[in-house]
Amino acid sequence: MSAHDPNCIFCKIVAGQIPSKKVYEDEDIYAFHDINPWAPVHFLLVPRRHIPSMAQIGAEHERLMGRMLTLAPRLALEQGCNPYPEGGFRIVCNTGLEGGQEVHHLHVHVMGGPRPWARG
Repeated sequence: MSAHDPNCIFCKIVAGQIPSKKVYEDEDIYAFHDINPWAPVHFLLVPRRHIPSMAQIGAEHERLMGRMLTLAPRLALEQGCNPYPEGGFRIVCNTGLEGGQEVHHLHVHVMGGPRPWARG
């Protein structure tokens, strides 16, 4: 796996070649709003390094994956999700064609906010 895939749309977003609405960034992770949101809050967490999917994750990625998942709750609240337990958010990571992955650069969807079907 290379650090960057010149044909990958998420690599281009991370590099600033394609505009995005940034949520967060650090040396390893970039987060941005989904252009076709499924929920009032919907953003993606992606590693800056090109990793095609969860299928390529190994022990060397433990720190990265841990950081991505520990960032999700903080960023979800900052973006407008309501606190647990009344509120909350959903984390989805599609893997491979059969898993519904459309962009082959590892990414985690974080979705939440008021839902029409939520019990109140």
